[in-house]
Amino acid sequence: MTSKSAAAAARSTVYGYPRQGRHRELKKAIEGYWKGRITADALTAAASDLRRRNWQELADAGIDEVPTGDFSYYDHVLDTTVLVGAIPARHRAAVAADALDGYFAMARGTQDVAPLEMTKWFDTNYHYLVPELGPDTVFTANPAKQVGELTEALALGHTPRPVLVGPVTYLLLSKPAPGVAADFDPLTLLDRLLPVYASVLADLRAAGAEWVQLDEPALVQDRTPAELNAAARAYRDLGALTDRPKLLVASYFDHLGEALPVLAKAPVDGLALDFTESAAANLEKLAAVGGLPGKRLIAGVVNGRNIWINDLGKSLATLGTLLGLADRVDVAASCSLLHVPLDASLERDIDPQILRWLAFARQKTTEIATLAKGLAQGTDAITGELAANRAALASRTVSPITRDPAVRARTGAITDADARRSQPYGERTVAQRERLGLPYLPTTTIGSFPQTDELRVARADLRAGRIDTAGYEERIRAEIAEVISFQEKTGVDVLVHGEPERNDMVQYFAEQLTGYLATQHGWVQSYGTRYVRPPVLAGDISRPEPMTVRWTSHAQSLTDKPVKGMLTGPVTMLAWSFVRDDQPLGDTARQVALALRDEVNDLEAAGTSVIQVDEPALRETLPLRTANHAAYLAWATESFRLTTSGVRPDTQIHTHMCYAEFGDIVQAIDDLDADVISLEAARSHMQVAHELAAHGYPREAGPGVWDIHSPRVPSAEEAARLLRTGLKAIPAERLWVNPDCGLKTRGWAETRASLENLVAAARTVRGELPTS
Repeated sequence: MTSKSAAAAARSTVYGYPRQGRHRELKKAIEGYWKGRITADALTAAASDLRRRNWQELADAGIDEVPTGDFSYYDHVLDTTVLVGAIPARHRAAVAADALDGYFAMARGTQDVAPLEMTKWFDTNYHYLVPELGPDTVFTANPAKQVGELTEALALGHTPRPVLVGPVTYLLLSKPAPGVAADFDPLTLLDRLLPVYASVLADLRAAGAEWVQLDEPALVQDRTPAELNAAARAYRDLGALTDRPKLLVASYFDHLGEALPVLAKAPVDGLALDFTESAAANLEKLAAVGGLPGKRLIAGVVNGRNIWINDLGKSLATLGTLLGLADRVDVAASCSLLHVPLDASLERDIDPQILRWLAFARQKTTEIATLAKGLAQGTDAITGELAANRAALASRTVSPITRDPAVRARTGAITDADARRSQPYGERTVAQRERLGLPYLPTTTIGSFPQTDELRVARADLRAGRIDTAGYEERIRAEIAEVISFQEKTGVDVLVHGEPERNDMVQYFAEQLTGYLATQHGWVQSYGTRYVRPPVLAGDISRPEPMTVRWTSHAQSLTDKPVKGMLTGPVTMLAWSFVRDDQPLGDTARQVALALRDEVNDLEAAGTSVIQVDEPALRETLPLRTANHAAYLAWATESFRLTTSGVRPDTQIHTHMCYAEFGDIVQAIDDLDADVISLEAARSHMQVAHELAAHGYPREAGPGVWDIHSPRVPSAEEAARLLRTGLKAIPAERLWVNPDCGLKTRGWAETRASLENLVAAARTVRGELPTS
């Protein structure tokens, strides 16, 4: 039973909801607008309808307070840049001419103007647009979007809570604008930014907001005393405002640590904290500071980042403990539900036994509402829900789906020698250069080529039975032949087969490994209109048969140039999946690594001389707290080496990473012991090349010279300039020339032009070398 005060206090809420719609209507509307198929008014109407449906779904599930302002055409950090008027100088004319087109220009760039840099949102697979600031930045409030969405929700009869990126996190996520000194600290702009937030808060209050949520996830990372003082000052000033709504400061993804007492003492009206396993320390730390007397606490006890059902009994116990630590305790997910698919009930092909273990966004809102009801009315009010939950949890624990004795025996037999190449890099590189015979500044691509409408139709036709396997494979052969022919004519040195048979770089492999299962409707936003369907890792992992050898060997038969074998690495297979939560991640990584090791060895046996094992998620999966880095990097780098270390010295191992900050994992990149690494570098102007050089990275590297997340085609001279910058950090005998990432999302026209320019740039700069 619970007290009357608890009953009065307990309400349910979420911090954000999937934006795309049940059938990815937002993606289709935005891309339709980009292609001129629909008008701006039609896009606005489609977005308004999606917001209305989202709020109604939340209300129908029993959510008492709905978020507003979390909906976005592209990215909520970019929305904040618009909110505070921090438009980069190169985009101001476009924004002034047309706010919507200017917004998309900042996100995607144009042929003449580069977009904002894009990187990962903390340790998730969501990408945000990095704000560019400098000492001359002038902030101006532009709250039209936030006020408009608040007004919409109020008119529909909901209780809304606007959600904004907090001022401290916004500045900590920013970078110096082009032309600004690299050591410029955006946090020095805080006193200039706070009056803009004050103006926005006043406007939201005037529009009817009772509460406003300010998200400060950057405070769960290790922060300096100066940064903590800035947070204290920010919320002292905002809390002291007289013309404002009630302020709720939210954090998630980890515990607040030394920032918790700062926010607990601040004159704000409530805190929203993560109480899931990764942030469980928040409970102890909250008790240590004496709780939040007189304030509201929103307890994130339902995991907003994974898809397993909540342990309702365990969460209720946590909530019961929290009741004595705040004036009022409400229930939420640990973070925005943006990071999970929309609705598990749409899945028709998942084993019903497994389906009962899954909770997507809609199921999580039901869990939140159930917990709020149990907290307010006592467990007798949710007896049926608790019994069903206990039964589902128990069925997973004892299910043979989750355990394979043979896999566990093989994993247990791993030795240190299994994760080491037979020769050091200095000896391997001699053998590889003799075998491959490549020029200085060799050119290659990252792996995928454009996934055309014809390819997507062919896959759909195969699934629907409109074509048979033979017809589908003939289409794949034709696509591979075209990709190989184009690369040969263009002059690319190390070719790829283009991956036309692959739907996604993780899902393709997951569908061929035991222990994984795929969804049909489990779409999650990665960036902009790019949505992925992360597979679900439900049991122990093994590889029944080769996955890539057939198509790689076919491509190699069409050319005398080396064709790379292409695999996704074990850390990325975990990071871009919904992983099991019933064993340590390192154990799961070793299982995946052994399955991939078998594939690497089979590729080599088939004659493949270059094998790329992509690990773009190595940095994004880095724990947010420095104290946890060493343990993570130990098993992460070991799993990569376990995958790749069974090959001969003259087989060249590549890896690839993109769209993350690499400076703090350069040692880990070194520890992978790959022969060649390709990295994103175009938007950051070769920053990573200098980071590798400063570390003394001894192996070969290909910092990208073409930003493939923008539709613009870089000129040959632009690519050559980037190469010359790269040569200042990496010597010519170790520098590769490649795009930032795979070409799956690009069209053939821009791919042809860009790769021709890339090869031309390599030839030009190669001709400038003293050794030429």
